[in-house]
Amino acid sequence: MFEAANIRDWIGLPVVDDQDDKVGTLESIYYDTATSEPAFGSVTTGVVGKKLVFVPLVGATVTPKHLVVTFDKKAVKDAPSIATDGELDAALEPELFAHYGLPYQPGAGGERRLGRR
Repeated sequence: MFEAANIRDWIGLPVVDDQDDKVGTLESIYYDTATSEPAFGSVTTGVVGKKLVFVPLVGATVTPKHLVVTFDKKAVKDAPSIATDGELDAALEPELFAHYGLPYQPGAGGERRLGRR
Protein backbone atom coordinates (compact mmCIF):
# COMPACT_ATOMS: atom_id res chain seq x y z
CA MET A 1 0.00 0.00 0.00
CA PHE A 2 1.21 3.50 -0.80
CA GLU A 3 1.17 6.48 1.49
CA ALA A 4 -0.59 9.13 -0.58
CA ALA A 5 1.09 11.92 1.39
CA ASN A 6 4.50 10.75 0.20
CA ILE A 7 3.79 9.52 -3.32
CA ARG A 8 4.47 12.89 -4.96
CA ASP A 9 7.96 12.68 -3.46
CA TRP A 10 8.61 9.73 -5.79
CA ILE A 11 8.44 11.91 -8.92
CA GLY A 12 11.93 12.36 -10.33
CA LEU A 13 13.28 9.17 -8.77
CA PRO A 14 15.06 6.61 -10.93
CA VAL A 15 12.88 3.56 -11.59
CA VAL A 16 14.53 0.13 -11.49
CA ASP A 17 13.23 -3.41 -11.88
CA ASP A 18 13.69 -6.12 -9.25
CA GLN A 19 17.08 -7.00 -10.80
CA ASP A 20 18.23 -3.41 -10.17
CA ASP A 21 18.26 -2.61 -13.91
CA LYS A 22 17.41 1.06 -14.51
CA VAL A 23 14.22 1.54 -16.51
CA GLY A 24 14.02 5.34 -16.51
CA THR A 25 12.83 8.23 -14.35
CA LEU A 26 9.39 8.54 -12.76
CA GLU A 27 7.57 11.41 -14.46
CA SER A 28 4.05 11.22 -12.99
CA ILE A 29 1.49 9.08 -11.16
CA TYR A 30 -1.81 7.84 -12.60
CA TYR A 31 -4.58 6.93 -10.19
CA ASP A 32 -7.36 4.37 -10.49
CA THR A 33 -10.45 6.56 -10.86
CA ALA A 34 -12.63 4.00 -9.06
CA THR A 35 -10.48 3.72 -5.93
CA SER A 36 -8.27 6.85 -6.00
CA GLU A 37 -5.28 4.55 -5.39
CA PRO A 38 -2.00 5.03 -7.29
CA ALA A 39 -2.14 2.55 -10.19
CA PHE A 40 0.53 3.35 -12.80
CA GLY A 41 3.60 5.49 -13.08
CA SER A 42 4.74 7.11 -16.30
CA VAL A 43 8.47 6.67 -16.78
CA THR A 44 10.71 8.70 -19.06
CA THR A 45 12.93 6.36 -21.08
CA GLY A 46 15.40 6.70 -23.91
CA VAL A 47 18.42 8.87 -24.48
CA VAL A 48 17.78 10.23 -27.96
CA GLY A 49 14.12 9.49 -28.71
CA LYS A 50 12.65 10.04 -25.25
CA LYS A 51 9.18 8.69 -24.56
CA LEU A 52 6.91 7.92 -21.62
CA VAL A 53 6.08 4.30 -20.84
CA PHE A 54 3.68 3.13 -18.17
CA VAL A 55 4.37 0.65 -15.38
CA PRO A 56 1.95 -0.67 -12.75
CA LEU A 57 2.78 0.44 -9.22
CA VAL A 58 1.34 -2.68 -7.57
CA GLY A 59 4.04 -4.09 -5.31
CA ALA A 60 6.41 -1.16 -5.96
CA THR A 61 8.74 -0.16 -3.15
CA VAL A 62 10.71 2.97 -2.47
CA THR A 63 14.31 3.03 -1.34
CA PRO A 64 16.35 6.14 -0.58
CA LYS A 65 17.81 6.00 -4.09
CA HIS A 66 15.04 4.72 -6.38
CA LEU A 67 11.60 3.23 -6.96
CA VAL A 68 11.63 -0.53 -7.48
CA VAL A 69 8.84 -1.95 -9.67
CA THR A 70 7.83 -5.61 -9.92
CA PHE A 71 7.96 -5.82 -13.73
CA ASP A 72 11.23 -6.40 -15.57
CA LYS A 73 12.93 -3.75 -17.67
CA LYS A 74 12.05 -5.39 -21.00
CA ALA A 75 8.34 -5.58 -20.14
CA VAL A 76 8.32 -1.92 -19.17
CA LYS A 77 10.29 -0.77 -22.22
CA ASP A 78 7.89 -2.74 -24.48
CA ALA A 79 4.79 -1.23 -22.83
CA PRO A 80 2.50 1.17 -24.68
CA SER A 81 4.06 4.62 -24.76
CA ILE A 82 3.30 8.25 -25.51
CA ALA A 83 5.41 11.29 -26.39
CA THR A 84 6.98 13.06 -23.41
CA ASP A 85 4.61 15.98 -23.97
CA GLY A 86 1.61 13.74 -24.68
CA GLU A 87 -1.35 12.54 -22.64
CA LEU A 88 -2.60 9.02 -22.07
CA ASP A 89 -5.49 8.51 -24.47
CA ALA A 90 -8.55 6.64 -23.16
CA ALA A 91 -8.33 4.23 -26.12
CA LEU A 92 -4.83 3.16 -24.97
CA GLU A 93 -5.94 2.14 -21.46
CA PRO A 94 -7.20 -1.39 -22.33
CA GLU A 95 -3.98 -2.12 -24.26
CA LEU A 96 -1.90 -0.90 -21.33
CA PHE A 97 -3.64 -3.19 -18.83
CA ALA A 98 -3.48 -6.14 -21.27
CA HIS A 99 0.27 -5.65 -21.79
CA TYR A 100 0.81 -6.38 -18.09
CA GLY A 101 -1.85 -9.11 -17.88
CA LEU A 102 -4.07 -6.97 -15.66
CA PRO A 103 -7.87 -6.94 -15.88
CA TYR A 104 -9.38 -3.80 -17.39
CA GLN A 105 -12.85 -2.57 -16.69
CA PRO A 106 -14.00 1.00 -17.34
CA GLY A 107 -16.44 2.66 -14.96
CA ALA A 108 -20.13 1.74 -15.03
CA GLY A 109 -20.85 4.78 -17.19
CA GLY A 110 -17.83 4.16 -19.42
CA GLU A 111 -15.57 6.42 -17.36
CA ARG A 112 -11.83 6.21 -17.77
CA ARG A 113 -9.95 3.90 -15.47
CA LEU A 114 -6.83 6.05 -15.05
CA GLY A 115 -6.47 9.70 -14.19
CA ARG A 116 -3.45 11.88 -13.63
CA ARG A 117 -3.41 14.35 -10.74
